[in-house]
Amino acid sequence: MAFRTDFLGILLILLGIISYFATGMISITALIPAFFGIVFVILAWLANKKESWNQHIMHVSVLVALIGIIGSISGLIDLIGGDVTSSAIAKAIMALLLIIYFIMAIKSFVDARRA
Repeated sequence: MAFRTDFLGILLILLGIISYFATGMISITALIPAFFGIVFVILAWLANKKESWNQHIMHVSVLVALIGIIGSISGLIDLIGGDVTSSAIAKAIMALLLIIYFIMAIKSFVDARRA
């Protein structure tokens, strides 16, 4: 799971940087996906650093993902409603990435519990 967390973090950092430049570098809020990405990269690094922390760190990463989903789900709602702006697209992509990660993490936890 730590590799997936690291990969997600890198994708979110790239999304934040791209959306920041796509919006004309006007607002720092376009970098919110990058801030989440940095948190995920740090969590992945901590999980790899000390094996005994892995389970706890991955639970924290799922909590961070859930917070991110709650904060970015409005982007999906905006796109469905027809509001196609760069911020709505960035929030929707962030929400989709986090939802996919959340589902994979829950599946991983269930599989680990069964094993």
